Amino acid sequence: MGKKFEMATVKPAQMDKEHMLALKGIYMAPYMQLATALIGKARFAGGNMFRHQIDTMGILIDYGYIDGILLKAACVHDVVEDLPDFNQDLIRNADEDGEEVLKLVLEVTKRKGQLKQEYLRHIIAEGSQKAKILKCADRISNMISLGFVTSGEFIERYCDETECFIFPIALEVDYNMYQELINLVCSRRTYLEASGYFDKKESD
Repeated sequence: MGKKFEMATVKPAQMDKEHMLALKGIYMAPYMQLATALIGKARFAGGNMFRHQIDTMGILIDYGYIDGILLKAACVHDVVEDLPDFNQDLIRNADEDGEEVLKLVLEVTKRKGQLKQEYLRHIIAEGSQKAKILKCADRISNMISLGFVTSGEFIERYCDETECFIFPIALEVDYNMYQELINLVCSRRTYLEASGYFDKKESD
């Protein structure tokens, strides 16, 4: 089983000067440039995968995470999975952090042919703390995007997956993220109930 980490329960009320200076020292430009390759990848909920990378990074900052490796990995966390011909050396050679950033990106990358449940179970059991935190931020972004999805089957499946696999990850590494994920799942299930999805499913 993976190592257990102390849960991050305190979220800064605001970005203080010390944290702002730390962020100022993180050079994100090479990773943002790499992420632009995802602009052409549409998302089911609308928008594109480039915006999702930046959104995931923003969620981490919102939760007080200012670790350079984590933020750089968030900025490019889907490029290996979503771009079949992507050259991993582009991350590795992006800057002095490239090797560690690529290692983290690969931790949260589903391998070709790997079942989604197998992939998530591996993160639960073997994922590093940074991989688990990144996966939680990624899922928060995805759950918010569900607000623009009208497929009841997709929403229900995604909520079930979040409850089964992402809740345990969030509960281990960041209780505030865990609470937000609960609220997002409840919101989407409330939508399904109000739309008559469950009644129709039962009648079918």
